[in-house]
Amino acid sequence: MSVMNLKNGGSIHYQVHGKGEPLIFLNGLMMNTVSWMDFIPQLADKFQLILFDFRDQGISSKLPEGYGVDIHVDDVRELLNELKIDKVHMLGTSYGGYVALKFALKYQERLKTLILTNTLSRIPCHLKAIAEGWEAAAQLCDGDRFFQLAIPWVYSRHFYQNSSEWLAGRRELFKKTLNKEWFDSVVRLSRSLKDYQILPEELQTITAPTLLIGSDEDAVTPVEVMSEIHDNIKNCEFVIVYKTGHGAFMEKLHEFVTLVCGFVFKHSR
Repeated sequence: MSVMNLKNGGSIHYQVHGKGEPLIFLNGLMMNTVSWMDFIPQLADKFQLILFDFRDQGISSKLPEGYGVDIHVDDVRELLNELKIDKVHMLGTSYGGYVALKFALKYQERLKTLILTNTLSRIPCHLKAIAEGWEAAAQLCDGDRFFQLAIPWVYSRHFYQNSSEWLAGRRELFKKTLNKEWFDSVVRLSRSLKDYQILPEELQTITAPTLLIGSDEDAVTPVEVMSEIHDNIKNCEFVIVYKTGHGAFMEKLHEFVTLVCGFVFKHSR
């Protein structure tokens, strides 16, 4: 576990596991490096796995209200420079995918591949409404209530049916550990997407081999809207995982790992 001080102020927490082709994971909105812990034993024997928290996540430094998602793009580049990594395989899930797309537009020469899971190129009206609901739930500063109000959007009905014990444990964790600082950060991160949009003609400039992973029961980033990315990035594959929701990487961990490994190996030197 390491901390890097950023040139423009603030710091980010990061971890590096294993050796091999560099593969960096970009977190979703409510995540931090701990969210990927089950992936370390699956991937660290195959890749140089890089995990980090965006500013306003985990133990990275906090940001003032009013920033946009683009602020994270140069932080990612600075981290790659710190690690002396010229080109990287980049995986972004949900919020992390929004950052990854922006990174691809600005620093495409640093990418070996781009993997986007449960991610869109714009924020449609239904997602704006969901985000407003999450922000309202966060302002209650109550982990139990937040779990009740926000998390049903994340997982599929199958996961709720088959993983009740795991979900109960997660709800208890929210209740015990989430504090006002965490809730305030989530609200700021959510609001950073207010003006997010990548136009089709911008997507068409991305030439890095790209993999989209969507979920058939994802109400947050539906596959029909994700398809706009597939339609406009030339070297783009699209895989839909069935009986999963927005949290596909947790619902179907082994399938997720298989898809990522297969795509990265195919495009490794």
